[in-house]
Amino acid sequence: MIQGAIVEGKPWDNLNPGQVKALKLFASPARFCLLYGGSRSGKTFLTCWAIITRALRAPNSKHLIVRQEASSARSAIMRGNLATLSVVIRTCFPGLTYTNNEVFGYLTLYNGAEIWVGGISDPKAMEKLLGNEYVSIFVNEASEVRWAAFTLLRSRLAQVVLDNDGDVLPQKFYCDLNPTTRQHWTYKVWQDLIDPEDESKLNPDQFGFEIVNPYDNLANLSGDYIADLEALPARARKRFLSGEYIEDVEDALWRRKMIHKTQNVPDLQRIVVAVDPAITNTPGSDETGIIVAGIRDAIGYVLADDSGKYRPEDWARRAIALYDEFNADLIVAEANQGGDMVASVIRAQRADVPVKLVHATRGKFTRAEPVAALYERGKIFHEGMFEDLENQMTTFTTDFDRKAQGWSPDRVDALVWAFTELFPHMTRRKASSEPIRRNLGTMS
Repeated sequence: MIQGAIVEGKPWDNLNPGQVKALKLFASPARFCLLYGGSRSGKTFLTCWAIITRALRAPNSKHLIVRQEASSARSAIMRGNLATLSVVIRTCFPGLTYTNNEVFGYLTLYNGAEIWVGGISDPKAMEKLLGNEYVSIFVNEASEVRWAAFTLLRSRLAQVVLDNDGDVLPQKFYCDLNPTTRQHWTYKVWQDLIDPEDESKLNPDQFGFEIVNPYDNLANLSGDYIADLEALPARARKRFLSGEYIEDVEDALWRRKMIHKTQNVPDLQRIVVAVDPAITNTPGSDETGIIVAGIRDAIGYVLADDSGKYRPEDWARRAIALYDEFNADLIVAEANQGGDMVASVIRAQRADVPVKLVHATRGKFTRAEPVAALYERGKIFHEGMFEDLENQMTTFTTDFDRKAQGWSPDRVDALVWAFTELFPHMTRRKASSEPIRRNLGTMS
């Protein structure tokens, strides 16, 4: 009998092939279970099903489902008829009676078991969630969650509870995600079996994983959706269709080992907000790169990445908010696409914010080389994980083709402008024997 099989309610006999493999993982002795793979493959549905099943097996037990943000956890998992828990109960447990304590963030089943749903980014909400001990914990979309949060949540997987047969219900920690890069902590833990912090070896008996993909779930997906996934750019296709962790690009300007991390940022001597603006915000348009960086004693620090698709007035507001939040010295903005309009958009929001316009007179790769050299020399640190930025950095090659790749390295552009401003002497182009007929002052 599969551990966690339904004790009460309607048996579920429509498992797809990936979910069959996943249930065997859930039945194994592994305490920590990871499901990863492509989008819409049934990972979250199955894990919520397992959580409800375990709650039904153990009266008065407590179970926790979390995402990075509480709002997305509640809307995707708990709130409304289309939320995953509602769909699972309606599909697999018809007639199940429960109370939805939505204001407090948990469901109470008829046997006294509770299923809590929340986010980990809000310290007050996290404190409330950590006030309980749980027999099951599920981190949904673990790609968004930091290793420190995972280790903290592990400390609450501590409830000892008896099931309906009088046996102790095994404690289980579940994670799922669409895989990102091989530098993500989930790859290090479940594939490399090492602690991401101190690289000590982990017990392989405690960690198990299975891969589930959209092709496993064809019965529940439209042909058009699969065709769309198959038409994605190669990097996105690996993640959302094949469900593969992504390796570094061999000839990329940055390597993962060059990106150093720190949580101990000193008082900084200078801080800038760098903006690589997109002029439009339409489907298919580029992102606006927004990076906050600082310097102390010739060491640089990346403090924030708030890049995204924004309307001009929205990226201007966000850049100004970061300028205030980090007590920055100025906003550096590339002016090639919008010219004076870039400064005008920012000053229309707040006239007193200092803005420096910079102009790209060289190619992206050439501009980025001095900054990559600073990374290689250990001169720049990242305060935490900036996954999207670091993915761009480690796929940015000398022959990078925006059209072929389907994206533009706007985060890298903003990063380069930030450190070109902070390290003017180290990033300025060396003098040539030929006359230079351009204003190098805008590049440094």
